[in-house]
Amino acid sequence: MLFRPDHAEPAIPVLRKLVRENPLGILTTAIRSDIAPFIQSSHIPFILDVKDEDSTEELGVLRGHIARQNPQSKVLIEAAKASKSSMPNVLEEEVLVLFTPPSHQHYVTPKFYTETKPVTGKVVPTWNYSAVQAYGRAKIYWDHKSDESIAFLSKQVADLSEHAETFVMGFTGKGDRQGSWKVSDAPERFIELLRTNIIGIEIQLDRLEGKFKMSQEMSLGDREGVVKGLASLGTETGTVVSGLVKERSDLKESKS
Repeated sequence: MLFRPDHAEPAIPVLRKLVRENPLGILTTAIRSDIAPFIQSSHIPFILDVKDEDSTEELGVLRGHIARQNPQSKVLIEAAKASKSSMPNVLEEEVLVLFTPPSHQHYVTPKFYTETKPVTGKVVPTWNYSAVQAYGRAKIYWDHKSDESIAFLSKQVADLSEHAETFVMGFTGKGDRQGSWKVSDAPERFIELLRTNIIGIEIQLDRLEGKFKMSQEMSLGDREGVVKGLASLGTETGTVVSGLVKERSDLKESKS
């Protein structure tokens, strides 16, 4: 991914926030195998753990799980078993998880560039979006009979459900909001059976990179045109991206 200085987001807490607000990431691996393609990707919801929330440098650890029947799972298990790493079940090669908020993506027509288009006409369409790329080495919890895997998967499923129920759905149990669904609401034996059909993925992050491509490369007049143009569409996504363009434009002006 291209990280232009005017688009790149250097603040790690901002990137962590984007991940937590958009936990459905795309796990991409490049592992040579006789049983599946070299490059594979799967949509997986993740939990991001950070020891010190006040830290401006800590990247954190991503926890997720994937269906055992997924072809990517089979390659991950194969690679974990064959790994020569000093740490058991840790892959030798890094993996990538991409997080892209769907509400942060929008087409930008040249018609919105009210400053440059009338004068030179030298404008083209583009897309505005934000994204975070998380890199690290993954530990695979593939043995559903081991105490380590059982503990990891039990915590992972419970934490992920709680995050989605409270943060995504808003089921906090406060005021007139209903309470969240919990894993303990389902029969224990049912959960045990489901747990045998997933594997756990724990990624110790060593790189966290992100960008907010929100028309910062354009002149102030053109940025204002994008803000007004997107807002005038009257759509939810248009309103959200309009606000982001305004926010990033103000940030750029404050630094100039």
